[in-house]
Amino acid sequence: MALAGLLAVLSSPVVGQAAQAHDATSDVYAEVTTAPSSSGPEGAGPDVAAVLDLEYDLLMKSAWLRAEAYEATGRDAQLAQLDEHEAEVDGYVTDRFAVTYDGEPCEPALSGVDLVERGERAYASLTYTFACDGEPEGVHEVSSALFPDAESFVHSTETIIRYSLDEEDGSAVLTTASPTLTTGEHRLLRQVGEFFVLGGEHLLFGIDHVLFLLALLIGSRRLRDVVLTATAFTVAHSVTFLLAALGVVSVPAIVVEPVIAASIAVVAVVDLALIRRGGVALDGAALGGGPASGPVRDALRWSGPARSRDEPGAWDRWRLPVVFVFGLVHGVGFAGALGIDAAWSWTLLWSLLSFNVGIEAVQLGIIAVVFPLLVLLRVRAPRTARWTLGAGCAVIAAVALWWVVERLAF
Repeated sequence: MALAGLLAVLSSPVVGQAAQAHDATSDVYAEVTTAPSSSGPEGAGPDVAAVLDLEYDLLMKSAWLRAEAYEATGRDAQLAQLDEHEAEVDGYVTDRFAVTYDGEPCEPALSGVDLVERGERAYASLTYTFACDGEPEGVHEVSSALFPDAESFVHSTETIIRYSLDEEDGSAVLTTASPTLTTGEHRLLRQVGEFFVLGGEHLLFGIDHVLFLLALLIGSRRLRDVVLTATAFTVAHSVTFLLAALGVVSVPAIVVEPVIAASIAVVAVVDLALIRRGGVALDGAALGGGPASGPVRDALRWSGPARSRDEPGAWDRWRLPVVFVFGLVHGVGFAGALGIDAAWSWTLLWSLLSFNVGIEAVQLGIIAVVFPLLVLLRVRAPRTARWTLGAGCAVIAAVALWWVVERLAF
């Protein structure tokens, strides 16, 4: 079944990589603004300033440099490599990131190189000026083909852009299918759609968030548990996601990432304890007795049957507060993945809200598929359910604990 297949994937070596990379791909972050013109008042010309953040080791590999360049660790060593190989790095980037003005290419010039940290990874931060010819009333196009699939180092790279060009402010996600941003297109609906898809992809391919959700579902006995738990998680992570993305709160990734892993381990261990003591309904009798249709109906209705007297109730009392606290931490993780940290604006708010709605849509989809399957498994094959869910929780807990150690060590 789908759950068993997922658990098989979790036990593979790929999981270790996913834990560190948080995703099986990389994002490029770009801030593109109008630059002061040398031939007119400040801010009036078509010239463009761009700051590009690219993952350091992938950039050095993609520029086909030697191992000592992409394996360098520590800020000083990596800055020294960027300085030594500035021409190769500049050539790679300008071949794949371009700005045009009224259809004519703008001339790029690298004016600054720095190193920044995003999440747990080092990023090269490159500052460019693009000299564009033409009158100020024209239209800019920004295109990105950085880190293409053909290089084989990463896949499905997305360039997340914040821009202020041609009296227009906004955000965009450039992909292989849609690699170009054009100003003056009244892009709000397109922007909302791009960030909705980006949010959905982040939850779906962010294996740690999926494991946390699965652990919550395994520990839920009835529809009411699922709805309240999912609501607590959604409210909590939405609050911190918006605050972190708007720059109101800031928590270092060195704190956030291990706590996210620890939250998965805690919920999985609680699930194991409940399964062992019979607190997670595993058979028809626990769900209300009688024919199979009765237990299924009981599990899917809002209130469900009353718990038996000897069933543990501590997790029932503490589930929502614990999930809410863990949700606050996951929200900071979502914001870190989006990579936007800027002052409040309406355009940014639309991007953040659509990203968050994308997360919720995929979360609801997972719940709608997995929870009914869990109910059927528990009712139709209680012994199989006990062993399958117990083994699944053990795998989830082991992977999460490994992530805690790995992320703290990293």
